[in-house]
Amino acid sequence: MSKIEELAERVERLLLRHEEIKRTNALLEQQLAAVTHERDSLRSRLNAARTRIDALLERLPADKPLTTTSDSTDPR
Repeated sequence: MSKIEELAERVERLLLRHEEIKRTNALLEQQLAAVTHERDSLRSRLNAARTRIDALLERLPADKPLTTTSDSTDPR
């Protein structure tokens, strides 16, 4: 096999590998976009849940302070 044929074969393999890497990269970019969208959606849902919990907590009655009555006539 001549040097030019060997070089041409190597170039063909490089071109095939390049196309394969481009396809892989495109798939990874799609996956990243999907995961990023999912993360943003989950963050939004978490913030909404926090807001609802905070609103519920504000509606709870305030704790009444414990009062102790010390009656001097109590024999205990």
